[in-house]
Amino acid sequence: MRIERFSSKEELYTRAVAIIMEAKNNGAITFGLATGGTMEPLYAKICKTDIDFSHCMSFNLDEYVGLEATHKQSYAYYMNKHLLNQKPFLASYLPDGLAVDPLVETARYEGLLQQYPLDFQLLGIGQNGHIGFNEPGTSFASLTHLVTLEESTRQANARFFSSIDEVPTQAYTMGIQSIMRAKCILLLAVGEAKCEVLERLLASDYTEDVPATALSKHPNVMVLTDLQEEENKL
Repeated sequence: MRIERFSSKEELYTRAVAIIMEAKNNGAITFGLATGGTMEPLYAKICKTDIDFSHCMSFNLDEYVGLEATHKQSYAYYMNKHLLNQKPFLASYLPDGLAVDPLVETARYEGLLQQYPLDFQLLGIGQNGHIGFNEPGTSFASLTHLVTLEESTRQANARFFSSIDEVPTQAYTMGIQSIMRAKCILLLAVGEAKCEVLERLLASDYTEDVPATALSKHPNVMVLTDLQEEENKL
């Protein structure tokens, strides 16, 4: 696992764009994408470049259960707003939040991921160590599945909704094994709130209590952060 530290978020996101462009120039076709506040500045920068994804495919990490794709807080809507409307892919896939049968939907999406192996996976990290919506205790062997979101995760995402009551209680997510199959993984850890969990990750802990620590066993992971070692004792 490689880590690069930056004194400003601007430098961090500039570097992240360069890594993604390099991956594509080196032949990456299938991209796993993430959502959330951490990714918005990244997508804004990508949209200002001349990078062309029109021959690539994207697969999102997760989607809320119960929200239609046109709902302003769905991740389908998020991706269209922040990236896909400006930088379209040949095909873009997300779990279907309105799927009738969760078992059928998770099997469908996992099947796509196995049919089109990911060349590149973009990740954020939750304060409790979740990647995607894989909450603490999720098996490292997990494939795409339905999850019940922890209260801390719902609280963290409540800022995007009118109230906590509107935040869905469940979501579909790539499993940890699904994520780990990606050839290359880029994780962005931005902000003081991520300090403690980043310390656990960089200490090479390997515990399902902190899902992101599964990445310590991956051969090609890069972490970009604005947290400085001397200040945070990392």
